[in-house]
Amino acid sequence: MSLSKNNIKLITSLQQKKYRQKHQLFVAEGVKVVNELLASSLEVEHIFSVDASFEASKNCEITIISESELKKVSTLKSPNKVLGLFKIPKEKEINQDKFMVALDGVNDPGNLGTIIRLCDWFGVAELVCSKNTVDCYNQKVVQSTMGSLTRVNISYVDLQDFLSNSKLPVFTADMDGENVYTSSLTEKAVLVMGNEANGISSEIAQTVKHALTIPRFGDLQQTESLNVATATAILLSEFKRGLK
Repeated sequence: MSLSKNNIKLITSLQQKKYRQKHQLFVAEGVKVVNELLASSLEVEHIFSVDASFEASKNCEITIISESELKKVSTLKSPNKVLGLFKIPKEKEINQDKFMVALDGVNDPGNLGTIIRLCDWFGVAELVCSKNTVDCYNQKVVQSTMGSLTRVNISYVDLQDFLSNSKLPVFTADMDGENVYTSSLTEKAVLVMGNEANGISSEIAQTVKHALTIPRFGDLQQTESLNVATATAILLSEFKRGLK
């Protein structure tokens, strides 16, 4: 079998958010990522593989294609054997009685993917995103989550409205905030992380009750800021410290 023109058109169109929304499909590449998604509750639409021995853990259509055909539709520099089309699931209700992370305008797919993996690692089940945060089904996001996408409930909301109505204490990272290592942190809270260049917006800042900073220990004290995913990792570690 081979990759049809319609297949090529569909797969390449899914690089754009509007077509992912239109078709309610997203693309995942690589044996590990595809297998992780197949092992989840996600519905699979179609698998394309250069390896005739590839076996899917779910009943689905598998088309065997050539390496050159895979390169035509892959977004990876080195295409990795398998490409899958998966159905975008319906958003689930947000459990607002747990610790959660909220993102305000995070634009970089790699940062979002890493933050999704961090939520999975630290047992944060809810990730709430502003509507101007990058789409979690962007192919770069999907690849960088390495399967964690299926284990975190990701919702896109009017973030200002959501935080204004939240009963949980709202924390954020701020250079002028309280030292996170000496702060009293709560088990249930919302941790808001902002845009890579500008931090949280002024509208979201109005909903924040607690600002935290990660102190610099370098002698020169010249580093301006931390990458948003790195900062999220440190803050999540502190929130989870000592909790059972």
